Amino acid sequence: MPSDHAFRIRPSTASDSALILGFIRELAEYEKLTHEVSATEQDIQTQLFGPKPKAECVIAELDDSPVGFALYFHNFSTFLGKPGLYLEDLYVKPEFRGRGYGKRLLIYLAKLAVARGCGRFEWAVLDWNAPAIRFYQGLGADMLQSWRINRVSGRALQKLAADARD
Repeated sequence: MPSDHAFRIRPSTASDSALILGFIRELAEYEKLTHEVSATEQDIQTQLFGPKPKAECVIAELDDSPVGFALYFHNFSTFLGKPGLYLEDLYVKPEFRGRGYGKRLLIYLAKLAVARGCGRFEWAVLDWNAPAIRFYQGLGADMLQSWRINRVSGRALQKLAADARD
């Protein structure tokens, strides 16, 4: 584990918008998904720090220099009757991996979920990302094999939303 005097996790602020977008782009590059990133700094500013924030973010710092981030939001479990915490993105710069910073981010969010009365804390991982899968399983995460993510986006989302048969 990193020493507490050099490492910290802090809530992000509006002035972190460019930093957050930079981390998103680095993560997309690692995941071979840069072609899917269309977010702008203004999008981050509006969606995380505007009048109705849609998500939250924390920044991991070592000696006051950013080394990673976690972006998350609340969902809701009808079965539990409680909110959940959903981790959208977790990223630690490659040169800082293996030092426990990712684990510290997950612990921070797990504590936040418990403090907020959440019934669960969940996230998705790409099926080819064996290091991340091993890391998450080592923390006690269950890989839900029977659930499949469904997504409608772009033109398909616009088409579905325009369907007059509601």
